[in-house]
Amino acid sequence: MKNTKDRTPSQKQKKNTSSYTIENKDTLLASLLTNIPNKKRKVIKAVLRDRQVSVDGETVTQFDHVLLPGQQVEVLWDRIVKEKHPRELNIIYIDQDLIIINKPSGLLTVATDKEQRRTAYSMLSNYAKTEDPENKIFIIHRLDRETSGLLMFARSEHIKREIQETWATTISQRTYVGVVEGVVSPPEGTITSWLTESKAFIVYSSQNQQLGKKAVTHYKKIQGNNDFSLLQITLETGRKHQIRVHMQDRQHPIVGDKKYGSSCNPIGRMGLHAQVLAFTHPTTGEPLRFDTGIPGQFLKLFRSKKKK
Repeated sequence: MKNTKDRTPSQKQKKNTSSYTIENKDTLLASLLTNIPNKKRKVIKAVLRDRQVSVDGETVTQFDHVLLPGQQVEVLWDRIVKEKHPRELNIIYIDQDLIIINKPSGLLTVATDKEQRRTAYSMLSNYAKTEDPENKIFIIHRLDRETSGLLMFARSEHIKREIQETWATTISQRTYVGVVEGVVSPPEGTITSWLTESKAFIVYSSQNQQLGKKAVTHYKKIQGNNDFSLLQITLETGRKHQIRVHMQDRQHPIVGDKKYGSSCNPIGRMGLHAQVLAFTHPTTGEPLRFDTGIPGQFLKLFRSKKKK
């Protein structure tokens, strides 16, 4: 999983520094020990570990990083105070354009009539405003309250619109992992139907192309036993409640999803997690891919049972 992007220390922080220019090719640790002889080896290793050494403005921690003549090395001796992120949101990536979190199950993406304050959006908005009161957060896509996993927000309306308008080409992979009831057979397949939502906010599936929006879901069984199947699920379309409804269509509802046919709740939550998100960065063009792994709660269901 890709970590939060490092930030260069602000000018206000650069009070107690040492800097020098590389004259001959060398490795970073050896160069630091040579050029800063008044500091002990353990101190030099500590500032490397704590991300306080930069080469041409980029943070470097590898002791064997190769230095070339003309490069500028700088050491910040005052320890950098790390930004405090809201723990519950688990921010895994942040830059000037995007924030990606690993949303916990049970947290709404955005406010509803019943819940206005405790949402991923409101918590991120409050966090952003601690940096600058003018900062704003914009919703790009959503996850259901009981679905955990990767959720992306924009830091400007321009970036939000750009990603939403180019979704099919910008987003290269959205993969979920889900625990469903029963033994899924065949173990791999594609579910296609047309979905429509009732006034009671329940989504219905139909083979009638005139009754809703087309939804396509691909699945593959990863593990299984006599009671449950663990599926890798890839979306070709991103309709509301799509996975939940399609699993109900196959008579293998997501565990804990009472709304769409589940009769059991073995893990105390709905068994659906947005595991992988891959996309092209809207500003840099860099391909990014994040993978949170399979929740331990899901895997526990298969450890003590014989696979089928």
